[in-house]
Order: sequence, then C-alpha cells, then structure tokens
Amino acid sequence: MLIGLVGKTNVGKTTFFSAATLVEAERDNRPFVTINPNEGVGYIRVKSVCAEFGVRCQPKCGWCNGRFRYVPIKLLDVAGLVKGAHKGRGLGNKFLDDLRRSSVNIIVVDAPGSTDDRGNPVPPSSHDPLEDVVIVKEEFSLWVASIIERAKSKIRSRIIGGSSIDAALYEILSGLDVRREVIKEVLEDLSLEMPPMEWTEERLLDFSREILKRSKPFVIAANKVDVPKAEDNINRLGRELDDPIIPVSAEAELILRRAARSGFIRYEPGDPDFEVVDESKLTRVQLKALDTVRESVLNKFGSTGVQDTLEAAVYKVLKMKVVFPVENETKLSDRDGNVLPDAIILPEDGTVEDLAEKIHSEIAKKALYGIDVRNKRRISLDHVLSHRDIVKIVAAR
Repeated sequence: MLIGLVGKTNVGKTTFFSAATLVEAERDNRPFVTINPNEGVGYIRVKSVCAEFGVRCQPKCGWCNGRFRYVPIKLLDVAGLVKGAHKGRGLGNKFLDDLRRSSVNIIVVDAPGSTDDRGNPVPPSSHDPLEDVVIVKEEFSLWVASIIERAKSKIRSRIIGGSSIDAALYEILSGLDVRREVIKEVLEDLSLEMPPMEWTEERLLDFSREILKRSKPFVIAANKVDVPKAEDNINRLGRELDDPIIPVSAEAELILRRAARSGFIRYEPGDPDFEVVDESKLTRVQLKALDTVRESVLNKFGSTGVQDTLEAAVYKVLKMKVVFPVENETKLSDRDGNVLPDAIILPEDGTVEDLAEKIHSEIAKKALYGIDVRNKRRISLDHVLSHRDIVKIVAAR
C-alpha cells in the first residue's frame, strides 16, 4: 500500500513525511524544497493480539509494544503543487505522475493560513487553507480529464471494435490503478450513456472528479495547529469539506520521534504524552521545546495528529483491516517458531483466499481452507475475514 503526501509547496509535507518515517529529507521555510519524491516507511497501529494470548510478538517488520502492533505502510512525499499543474506548471506533470500508484492521498495544508498560494511565508490568516484543498482536488481531476481527452481516438477505436464504454475507459485508466467496476459504477451513477467523445468538458470533469473520489480519496492533515488562528480554520474546513480532517503538528511529532530515537524520552507514535528519561541529559532549550509540545499540542489535541492521519487514511477512508497469518495455530508461530511474525493489510471484503494470495501466489493456488485460530473453526476460502483475525491457511502438499 502506498500513501501519497500532497499539497501546496511549503506547508510541511516533508516535515510530516520525516516525522512519520524518520527519513531525513531536506526541509526549509521556502517554496519547492522537494523536487524528487521522498519514499519511506510509516506505520499504522492495530491493538495487540499477542497480549490477548499471553505471548510476545516477533514481527518481521514493524514492532509491538504489548499494547499496539505497528504495521508498515509506504509513504511518498512529492513536490509541491501549484495551480495549473495539470498543464505542466511548476513540477505539475511530474508531481501527478508520481502519484499514480497511491491508494489514498493525504493533503497537507497550512491550517493557520501562513503561506500564500506560491508557498511564501505570510502572517497567519493571510491565506485561506480551503483554497489549497480545492486546488489539489481540481488539479487531480483536470489531470485525469486530460488523460482521457488525449486518448479519445483510442477510446473511439476500442468502442467501434466492440468494446463497451467502461472497458475502453478501463484500458486508458488502468495505469492509475482504477478498477473497472468503479468506472462502470460512475458511468451509471452519472447517467453517462454516450461515449466519452461526445461528452462536454463539464461532463468529462464530473466523471474525473467522481473517479478520483472513489479510487484516490483524500484525508486532510491540517498542519501547524499550534500556530494562532489554526483552530478557527480547522473548524471551517470541517464545515466545508466531507473529507476527514485531522489537526496535526508535524514539527511536534518530529521533535518527539527524534528525542525518543536518541533515548531522551519514552514515546511512540500516537502516544498522548511522553516521559523524560533523564532531565540531566537535556539542555534547557530542549526541555523547553518538549514542554511546549506537551502544552500546546499534546494536552490540547491529545496527540500530534500524524499517527491519527495515517490511520484515518487506512482504516476510515480505505476501510482496510489487519489480519495475522500463522502456520502453527497452537503456538501462533511460523515454521521457524517466530510468534505472530506477519501482519497483513487487507481490504474490507478481504477473504481467506485474498490472505493466501498476499502471503504467496503458490500458497493461494494450493489453499484448501483456513482455520480461525481463536475458535479453532474451519473457514472456507471465500470467508470474509475480520479485523485482527488470526488465521492458518491449510494447503495441499
């Protein structure tokens, strides 16, 4: 799974990325610091299953603290977007092309409105962050519309050759990871019975908007919540938009993650507070910075919001679930004795067969049925799994 980080330049996308992944990436308070995309690994939390069984997880990837299992996901921080990106303005086409593989996109906005439409620093409330959300969504839609527009002759040929409208469009949009059933649903819901060559610009844009809404949805990370005027704008964004909106301080999360990595504090992503290990090892400036994070962010919002944003994207928007496959249902281990080594992210309707496919295509081919480890019940390959299920796949030899 790949989550894209998008937005206007100089709103804190790369700070969010570094806070979530601990990948060192160039940051500065100026436009277009990021040119080439940064890719790294973040994590989503799932309530621990090892504690339920009185064992200790041994994850191959991520980690478990006994309360939460941290499951890896990929993040892509791309160059900042400007109006007209779909026509190539700024780093437009490159920016949009980089996001072809993303399943969901987090729009990072400057919540206090302290950067103008070109990303230059301005006093808080000088800019409307709602405009930045609208521009990102519209540029995405115009980009998809331009792909279809350029391919109209191919679409015409496919339809003349006997292809249905949805099949012809699927061939054009498959590179964006858009499923054919989604295309068909959108055509029906918008009553688009005519072929795309006969659509008006407005209808083409309506189709593109709806395709993105269903295939590349958004979460809003309202960044810089500790800056004056941010809260008023966040409340207004909530009234104006249907997308999940998460109050965020990416800078606060980065401070905490780095302090924890250095052993100065005890903190893990998503925690509502931290514990200083030894005050004598910290300078007054460092202690003051930590106190500021606690008072202006953690005590006020309950977290820095970075972890909440990732989990909103995966669980709330994509409606994904995490399942734990094991080979030994008694010891909850793999063949080498590693306890609960894997955590697999599946879609809401993911089945035993889907889980087998995620583990290995050869296992999926030989799979006979699954075993629900909690109740030792045999389950069919088409059985829809639940979040936090522990499953053994039984396969033919």
